[in-house]
Amino acid sequence: MDTNAICLYCHETVTDVRSAIDLIKGNGYDMIVTCLIVSKVDHMTNTLREGTSFSRSELILGTKQWSKNIVAKINEEFDADSVIPEIRKHSETILSRELSYADHVIPYAFMLMKVTSSATTNLARLIISKITKGQILIEIPMVNPSRLVDALCDEKEEFGMEENHEDTWHWWNELRSTADFTDKMSIALELSADIPSKWEMFRWQGEPIGCLIIPSHLFIRNRQNYPVLTKAHQNLILRFKEVINNIALMVKCNMEDDNLRFYATHLREVLNSRPTADPISDDLLQVPLQPLYDNLDANTYEIFETDPIKYLFYQKAIERALVDLVAQKEIDTKMIIIMVVGAGRGPLVRSSLNAAAKTGRKIKIYAIEKNPHAINTLQALIDELWKDKDIELVAKDMRKFHPPEKADILVSELLGSFGDNELSPECLDGALQLLKPTGISIPSKYTSYVNPVMSFKAHNLIRCNEKSNPRDRISSPQHRSERMYVAYLKNVFHIANPQPLFEFIHPNWSETIDNSRFATVSFETKIDCVLTGFAGYFDTVLYKDIGLSIHPETHTKGLWSWFPVYFPLTEPIQLKSGNRIVANFWRSMGQNKVWYEWSVSKPTITHIHNLQGMHYKIYL
Repeated sequence: MDTNAICLYCHETVTDVRSAIDLIKGNGYDMIVTCLIVSKVDHMTNTLREGTSFSRSELILGTKQWSKNIVAKINEEFDADSVIPEIRKHSETILSRELSYADHVIPYAFMLMKVTSSATTNLARLIISKITKGQILIEIPMVNPSRLVDALCDEKEEFGMEENHEDTWHWWNELRSTADFTDKMSIALELSADIPSKWEMFRWQGEPIGCLIIPSHLFIRNRQNYPVLTKAHQNLILRFKEVINNIALMVKCNMEDDNLRFYATHLREVLNSRPTADPISDDLLQVPLQPLYDNLDANTYEIFETDPIKYLFYQKAIERALVDLVAQKEIDTKMIIIMVVGAGRGPLVRSSLNAAAKTGRKIKIYAIEKNPHAINTLQALIDELWKDKDIELVAKDMRKFHPPEKADILVSELLGSFGDNELSPECLDGALQLLKPTGISIPSKYTSYVNPVMSFKAHNLIRCNEKSNPRDRISSPQHRSERMYVAYLKNVFHIANPQPLFEFIHPNWSETIDNSRFATVSFETKIDCVLTGFAGYFDTVLYKDIGLSIHPETHTKGLWSWFPVYFPLTEPIQLKSGNRIVANFWRSMGQNKVWYEWSVSKPTITHIHNLQGMHYKIYL
């Protein structure tokens, strides 16, 4: 389906497909949901009612017309998990025929299948056995219909007859868990008059929602007598759009409904009322950079340099440090030595120059860089733009430079998405010989955080390995599940708030420096869900009260240089509300390498992932 497509989901079976397509197009819809198998098959006896064909011919439309206009609905007259053997076997035959025919008529089709309970073990088996090309949309109500009915029955409440109705999320979870979390299925979530609780909404937003189904009875009349959704339902749709850019909407009604055009018009107005500001349309996973081991390319430098917020905050931190180091009466006489370690193509050199100009302090800059290509760029900047500035270019690894004078301020941007994952501790500890005993390090501290998440988008990206690491397509899914990734997660459920993990302080003048770490963190589960891994973040103190953060609760506005990290689990863990999650994280060190290990101790025990850096390590 196209991005933000509006579809018509008919209650009745469409007999004249061409006329139906003309009708929906004339009323502002993009596609129509209809059965491909018409009433020539008696589903109770699995026999043909007339002739020898079991459905209409695909020749009534061209292949592109089928794909562009039709969502294939699987007939509801089956029960693949019936306890009656005859019904179950008939259902298997019916379902197999319909799935195969949909695959034949509409290659890579969207097929809509309704699920009404969590008894779907055999159905899951049939789906993963048969589907090869298409995508199945599993139709599930957001709120159990029985719960809505009981809410209207005062007598049940009066006589204490209230029932515990199964959460419909469990219908979906049972099906996809049995189907081994296949990415061939996504959800067609039917909205209800009741809006779910906050935690239920957050959980649905972490699921692979393919479309939202809006029954026509949810529309109310506005002052102009046009059908519209309530503000609560409009906001609900927009919340899903924020995490799933290509969300589609289906209006469930009769084709004879006089308001067809108004439904579609209103839904487009809702979708367009809040344009998507996020330039990244989907979840992403990437293998983290190793700038200490590899030389970054020009494109990577350019991307980082276009983040104005990061360098503005660095400039403010340098300004504050300069003012603290040089009193007003010493402005004309005192020179401050600034060493920019890992200078790259010069953004921090520029921030230092701007800070000096703004505060009126005199500075000398040592720009220290090991990448020969970045050195070439720095030399050009010094020769052409900064020739009247006191800047000395040092083409060396910062750990091997022995300066003629020591720095008052050591400035670096060696922070990775987890704070220490680009080896800032090792680099800055190795560069201590550059700094005066009273010198200032910018940054002065950074702390990492983790929280448990449910992200089946990330889980399947790692299993499929299509976007996570295209250079490593031959490694097994388990190996890929034991690596840390830089992750942009939108379609995710945050099971609990982040907890602090590791902290590093600079300059570190300890006699014995040990940058290995171990921490155990604990979280409480608020609602039944599935743990697929842990998201990681960091915040940093640049100088005094000036800092940067990608922590979800304190994220620096406008900062986008760093995405979170993701620590996957090889196997998802089913969680119940109230479960305590206990996770263990190690930052381990060996000869010329650093790596992370992680495991879960509660509510179940996992093996230690990436033990001894077997699957992923960071090279010194």
